[in-house]
Amino acid sequence: MLPSTDKVPASSGHEAADKILREIEGNRREGFLPIIGPEKGRVLDDAVSKKRPKLILEIGTLVGYSAIRMARMLAEEGGIICVEKNPESARKAERNIERAGFAEKVKVVVGDAKKVIPTLEGIFDLVFIDAEKKAYLTYLKLVEGKLRKGAVVVADNALMSADEMEDYLTYVRSSGRYESRYVEPEFVGDFKDAVEISIKQ
Repeated sequence: MLPSTDKVPASSGHEAADKILREIEGNRREGFLPIIGPEKGRVLDDAVSKKRPKLILEIGTLVGYSAIRMARMLAEEGGIICVEKNPESARKAERNIERAGFAEKVKVVVGDAKKVIPTLEGIFDLVFIDAEKKAYLTYLKLVEGKLRKGAVVVADNALMSADEMEDYLTYVRSSGRYESRYVEPEFVGDFKDAVEISIKQ
């Protein structure tokens, strides 16, 4: 059972974005919608806010919830490239991102991240991974050469999907290429999950 969620504060200065986030959270309660949600979302907010990235890569966008959360925390010159495999989800994400007022900052690319990542230009300051769990390590290795030193990699579902992500978690924790930590925020009810936050050395 999904928990009830705290609302995004209306005082954040992004009223349109906050409204869309609340709307998506409402849809999440009504049916299965595997977004990062507000609890882990606040951990993601904090990572973006502290890093102040100029360029973010999101792998797995779904309806745009996490992209909108991150866009609120971007510096003036910041931008996000989102990769979404499902064309219908990508269309919904683009609509939500536009309604939130971030169409100029966020670009949605439709396609399999395994094929899209090698074609991307630029150096990324932050990567958020929330797609096929068994492919997390593949995604990371594909983007690794495009990560700035000190870049932050946030991987969702580090508790719920830990078995499927085992090779990824072992790599970021033991390869010496990252300083990595597991973050399990407070949840309402029985639902529990976590994110892994890794900093490229």
